[in-house]
Amino acid sequence: MVPDLIVIHEHPEWQKPLFAALERRGISFSVYDLKRNGFDPARLPHAGLYFNQASPSAYVRGNTRAVPLALSLMRSLESAGARVLNGSRAFALELSKSAQAALMLKLGIDCPRTLAFNDPSIGLDLWEGGWPALLKPEQGGSGARMYLLHSPDELSRLLHDRPELWLPDNLLLLQEYIPSDPARGIVRMEFLGGDLLYGMRVVSHGAFNLCPSEACNPEGNAVGLCDLPTTASVRPVEFYPYPEIPTDAVETGQRLLAAGGLDVAGIEYLEAGGRRVFYDVNANSNLRKPIGAALGFDPFDRVAEWLGSQIAA
Repeated sequence: MVPDLIVIHEHPEWQKPLFAALERRGISFSVYDLKRNGFDPARLPHAGLYFNQASPSAYVRGNTRAVPLALSLMRSLESAGARVLNGSRAFALELSKSAQAALMLKLGIDCPRTLAFNDPSIGLDLWEGGWPALLKPEQGGSGARMYLLHSPDELSRLLHDRPELWLPDNLLLLQEYIPSDPARGIVRMEFLGGDLLYGMRVVSHGAFNLCPSEACNPEGNAVGLCDLPTTASVRPVEFYPYPEIPTDAVETGQRLLAAGGLDVAGIEYLEAGGRRVFYDVNANSNLRKPIGAALGFDPFDRVAEWLGSQIAA
């Protein structure tokens, strides 16, 4: 039988709440696991609808080959006329923080100054953003390969001592460091089908892995499945419902969704010095069930309901 839906993914722990919600709603679905797989363009996996849940951070779990397979599969499906939610265009945007910055600049959205480079000496020659600065991967995810650096010498030493930081894509970024009120944290807006699902404040305590999935950042002091080594605070990341998100911030997020071809997304911004600075677009939008519960609903059930409406359409 041809399922109504195929979910494309590589992290089963992230997907368990969604799979349970789909089952409760009686939606027939199957999964395409990107960790070890393949496809024949003449015999593509067949379904009424496809939902991409691949993540740029696959490489931190030893699944480096999942990302190119995801892109190739989605492009082949789309060429064959299939509809892929958060398809290759959205995923390509998530894979490129420099492309995200370029899109924000095109839309007139305040974002951090960003420089992409593949050679540290060239990067230092071109960098005009001052210090301290953030070193980030072009292909991000789960806070991996991120460092707060205070001088050019610190960057040079780090990349000399840690050449593996160039992997998997051999492209790094220097990005403007914008101090913000640590008690207020950053704001993450979750969108579903172009509409705001919920907002939350995220207090990092210096950590870079702000993945909202409870598998990565569980409640309390438990260690997440995607825990990454860090020299930051040992205090857990905190997540709080934020129903008072300004309307114009939501509208900015919606403009980003429309311009980037995103069906589902988590968009992050911070507030500092009178600025509202947008800095991250997440197409694989891991939801946090306690946040939805605090606002009176199950976010995964909302996604399953929306997927059902897309199947019907």
